[in-house]
Amino acid sequence: MSELPGVTKLPHLFESAQWGRFHVKNRIKYGACCVSNYNTRDGFITEREVARTRVIAGTGCGIITNQGAYPDPLGEGKAYFRQVALFDDKFLPQFERIARFIHDEGGIAIQQILHAGRYGGIDLGYCVQPSVVPQTLPHFRPPRELSKDQIRESIRQHAEAAKRAVKAGFDGVELTSFMGYLLASFNSKFTNRRTDEYGGSVENRGRFMREIIDTIKQAIPDHALIVRLNGTELMDKWGGNDEDECFALMEQAGQCGVDMISVTVGWQEAPESSIGRDIPPGHWNYLAARAKRLLPDVSIAFGVRLPNPIMANACIAEGEFDFWEVCRPLLADPELVHKAAQDRLDEVKRCIGSLNCLSRLFRDLPYTCTMNPALGHEVEPEYQVEPAAVRKKVMIIGAGPAGMECAITAKHRGHDVVVFERSDRIGGSLIGYAAHDLAHKEDLASIVSYYETMAKKLGIEVRFNTEVNPKLMRSILHEFDAAVVAAGARADCAVLPEPDAPGVLVAAEDIALGRVPPAHKLVVIGGGKIGLTLAESLKSAGHDVVVIEGGRRIAGDVMPSWKWRHAAWMEELEIPVLTMSRVVRIGADGVTISNGKDKEQHLPAEMVIAASPSRGNQELVGELEWSIDELHVCGDCAVPRGLTQAIHDGYRLGCRL
Repeated sequence: MSELPGVTKLPHLFESAQWGRFHVKNRIKYGACCVSNYNTRDGFITEREVARTRVIAGTGCGIITNQGAYPDPLGEGKAYFRQVALFDDKFLPQFERIARFIHDEGGIAIQQILHAGRYGGIDLGYCVQPSVVPQTLPHFRPPRELSKDQIRESIRQHAEAAKRAVKAGFDGVELTSFMGYLLASFNSKFTNRRTDEYGGSVENRGRFMREIIDTIKQAIPDHALIVRLNGTELMDKWGGNDEDECFALMEQAGQCGVDMISVTVGWQEAPESSIGRDIPPGHWNYLAARAKRLLPDVSIAFGVRLPNPIMANACIAEGEFDFWEVCRPLLADPELVHKAAQDRLDEVKRCIGSLNCLSRLFRDLPYTCTMNPALGHEVEPEYQVEPAAVRKKVMIIGAGPAGMECAITAKHRGHDVVVFERSDRIGGSLIGYAAHDLAHKEDLASIVSYYETMAKKLGIEVRFNTEVNPKLMRSILHEFDAAVVAAGARADCAVLPEPDAPGVLVAAEDIALGRVPPAHKLVVIGGGKIGLTLAESLKSAGHDVVVIEGGRRIAGDVMPSWKWRHAAWMEELEIPVLTMSRVVRIGADGVTISNGKDKEQHLPAEMVIAASPSRGNQELVGELEWSIDELHVCGDCAVPRGLTQAIHDGYRLGCRL
């Protein structure tokens, strides 16, 4: 790898390192990403999981951490319905396969032990923690306090799980003392109200952690021990630890002789964002730098909201941390490390912080990724990009995410692809909504950049400024074997009341793409992600905005783990929201709405933006029906939904064309 151009550009990231008795091929650690939920309800690893971990083993990371396994037979530590278990030797065969995959690729294999504590007991109806502190989130179980005997038993169970991991072939284990899991709940003054030797001072609250570390070190003395610790809890609202207390606990772990500390951020209950795209990349780096100053002789791993290998290389060069810990960026693009080594970072599918993975995981579903449709489907042949049995010439109408994903996938399979786009660039309406996103705009914009890069590198012909209509179709359809209509969606203004004046009612995409300049005083119809994104952006730019929503709540089509963010922005920006309301009149002087109780209200406005409902641009489907051998529809054109579904639709269709 030393001869590759990207290695020369990122020498600190790709330099080998001595870590204890292990020689690590680079300074990249794959983070466990909690759990996948791909396994059985009784803790056994499935072939779906094995296929996923084979991909992970091939990511090129020097250290690879397998997902967290709960260590107790009762399941008090079990956080997710399909979490893997490690409380008995009967589970070892599949762990042995995973360790072997990692070693075959030259990686150091680490098994994470995850006792969920406050968030556990998913099959039991209760959870365990140091003290009975009520849950702040209603979907978690009521707590029971651990006795001293139970504490000692939990410590033993952790050590036994560590021994099993080593028996299965792993080079060490990682303890999860963050996110509000068991160790974190002992460490935090929010959940630890004990008055015995396990509670009170920071020293006493850390006793449980120190005893687990010591017991595991005795159980596996020649193997590595890592602990994940909060640099900040973000739990000030609930009386959690401040940063000084977090680092005092980190110092305790360092003094116990752990081989590495993974610095993390936040709890599941934290009312602040930690890894979403509203947090700029590099925001939390100061926590890693502080940890390294505090513990210069302990290896520090870090990667929270740090998706860029160039930034990571600079951080390592500056001594902020020793290992770049990557999780979600490698879910989005498992080839990230290889592309970095080959100086192909412009081809990386970037993690955009949409939190699709967490939204599904926290609802006990297998996690998936907006950017990587194959994640979780690695065992299924129909999700693999294989050479086409018959090479076809394919026309794709629309260069938005669905169309471009389909085009790139089909091109990889050997098809000859031509994309027809009515505008002058790739990206569709995503260009406009990315520009209006109050979060880190570069994340969504990177999707457009990726499609532009891949179209150029793969030689995909894109015919810009080309409106596909019946006349054009009749002249070119004989050239193609298949057509894909990926023309997107638009606001369905036809279902709204006819405006009394021209130019008052404007479609959301026309505002987003800059086709129509917004007036100062605005009413936005639709409190979904499109309406909210525009309302937030326009209000931030100084416009007067009111949002009308027909449902009981806003953000109905937003990722569950991102709904709170829109709600918070609306409150911070003081944007009025009128729910359970429908429009009965649109005029030059504004909008009249009804709340369904025979009560009407007039809202003054100079312009009304229609962000809902949406309908697919399907007019061409009928025109093509009897004109071509194969006809397909994908993305919002089929059913208006969102970015995740558009990308996944395009990929799946590209795999089977």
